[in-house]
Amino acid sequence: MCAERVQRILTAIMLGIALMFLAQGAAGDALSLKIGVALQVFIILMMLVWAFTNFCPSLWFFNKVFGPCNWNNEKSDNE
Repeated sequence: MCAERVQRILTAIMLGIALMFLAQGAAGDALSLKIGVALQVFIILMMLVWAFTNFCPSLWFFNKVFGPCNWNNEKSDNE
């Protein structure tokens, strides 16, 4: 695994968890709705920080732990 892949997987998982809380909130659980909205706002803010500053805190951390992806070598290995 490499940093960019882990970050994308984590983003997808977080969006799924937020969707689960939002669905529970739509069913009548007010606390779940608040948690879902808070998670969604957090994800949106992190994406905006990344878009405007070209700095993603999770990507910075995952680069230190997993190392960056080398897409050119991975493609040649798979072909």
